[in-house]
Amino acid sequence: MDVIEAINGRRSIRAFKPDPVARETLEKIVAAALRAPSWENSQPWEFSVLGGEAMSDFKTAVMAMMKAGEKPRLDIPWPRLSGRYLERGKEDGRRLFRELGIAKEDREAVIRWWQSMSRFFDAPNGVVVYMDSSLGEWSLVDIGISVQSLMLAAWRHGVGSCALAAAVAYPDVIRSLLNIPQSKRIIIGVALGYPDLSNPAAQFRSSRDPMEAVVRWHGFSP
Repeated sequence: MDVIEAINGRRSIRAFKPDPVARETLEKIVAAALRAPSWENSQPWEFSVLGGEAMSDFKTAVMAMMKAGEKPRLDIPWPRLSGRYLERGKEDGRRLFRELGIAKEDREAVIRWWQSMSRFFDAPNGVVVYMDSSLGEWSLVDIGISVQSLMLAAWRHGVGSCALAAAVAYPDVIRSLLNIPQSKRIIIGVALGYPDLSNPAAQFRSSRDPMEAVVRWHGFSP
């Protein structure tokens, strides 16, 4: 699989088989993420890779917070989108729920879906990505590049992934569980596992606007 095949083939996987990914494979995936470029070669990313009992403890702790009605307190605030930026997500969300048979009015089903997001969609493995609090916006760009590299490498190895803010909605709990210092900001979670292609949640692909809607060409002949 070349890089273009990986880019075009990768999608956010939201249903996984229970089989854990071998540590050897996970190390290859993370090693690719560590090759990402960064400002002044600062390499701001840090990863906690979860599996086995640690993953189970993580899911249990997060679910306890949700069931207790605790509101998310992310280290990186939710974005406030509007206009077309907001509508893209709403369009795909409505289509995903239709394909999964979840009615918008079915509050319990919607809650279960949000809970599953916080549990890494019940993937057997996951990664929590964080950085030092002294770092700023450019380091977030670097981390985004690194996370993309991680997800593409995962796809190359037959491993599905999904980047999830919901998985890091309770950073203080995560810091305690994973012994992450208070001086670190938790950025994003990434679910990792083998896709369960019998589930439509693993087959769904988000839409993309056409190139002409977002790309401008300068200095080229018509």
